[in-house]
Amino acid sequence: MSAVGTYQLPAMARVLVADDQTPVLDALQLLLKSHGYQVETVTQPARVVQVLAERTFDVVLVDLNYSRDTTSGGEGLELVSQIRAIDENLPVVVMTAWSSVDLAVEAMRRGASDFVQKPWQNHQLLQKLETQIELGQALRRRERLQHDELQEARDVQNHLLPRRIPQVADYEIAAITQPVRDVGGDYYDVVRISDTQTVLCIGDVAGKGLPAALLMSSLQAALRPLLWHGLPPRELCRRLNRVLCDITPLGKFISFFYAVLDSRDNRLTYCNAGHNPPLLVRADRGAKELNAAGAVLGQFPDWVYQQSEVLMNSGDKLLLFTDGLVEACNQSDEAFGDERVIRIALQNRAATAEDLKKLLMRAALDHCNGHFQDDASLVVLRAL
Repeated sequence: MSAVGTYQLPAMARVLVADDQTPVLDALQLLLKSHGYQVETVTQPARVVQVLAERTFDVVLVDLNYSRDTTSGGEGLELVSQIRAIDENLPVVVMTAWSSVDLAVEAMRRGASDFVQKPWQNHQLLQKLETQIELGQALRRRERLQHDELQEARDVQNHLLPRRIPQVADYEIAAITQPVRDVGGDYYDVVRISDTQTVLCIGDVAGKGLPAALLMSSLQAALRPLLWHGLPPRELCRRLNRVLCDITPLGKFISFFYAVLDSRDNRLTYCNAGHNPPLLVRADRGAKELNAAGAVLGQFPDWVYQQSEVLMNSGDKLLLFTDGLVEACNQSDEAFGDERVIRIALQNRAATAEDLKKLLMRAALDHCNGHFQDDASLVVLRAL
């Protein structure tokens, strides 16, 4: 081991060192502490995982060879993978006395940040640790910034969704959305536009995450002013489509369903712009899909939309949802599907809108083992 010259390192950096040889741990601890590091040592790979779950470190220095396998580095490589599963940004510097190009490449492939051969040169080891700590701290800063930005985006998106579902005489309404990432591309709204008319709409932007959320906010911004014009659903979708065609990026689009419920005569007038057909589950005779066969928004500026209407009877339930709900797949790649939605609604005829919403979301989550593959939203309208 060579002597060390002038050396600067990050103040109070924390290092976790793993090696099954006590003399090696003693030498490393003496070296690192003399240069200002806070050092914690362990002798078993399993203990590394335990310590990382309990405390934070700036870098991990691990041996690749332990008592189970002293030449191939297999136990150490497995440890590198475990560390990466715990923290993808934590720098990991690996050491071995039986180094080879193949072993170094495999360690890097599994997530090691750098590689040191025993016997190490003090200056080289300290330089590598300093470099990795600086890189790790930069990643942490970037991660915190991204987290803060995503939190702000999440807050903005939450304000775009209705904070309170309006009450409609002789009806119950419940709604929920669950983005697959921090923010998502699903949109729904329920708005009273007159004493007797209530708008229910739902949309789904192609894609996920922040890009989809940005386009979703554009949909909401374009839609809100149109709500108060008293436009028929087909005309509102036509105007909304023209606006979105001017701002939607190539290859992106929005599926959208828009309906106006008139509580005077229980008439629902709707237009479907390429969205999953909502299901009208009748109190006594099966279910009906509400599909007006219109094109998605943002792609065809001259598209002429059509509208349809249906009467809501006592006990009927209207289910609006995005494809993240019905296309949620289990381990066998089997989708949750419309049929399960209908069956659950029919089996729970007396359920309130809120209860049915919870039943459907829970069933879909159970089906996909608790992990939606896409943003999932649901609006339930129940006629009393």
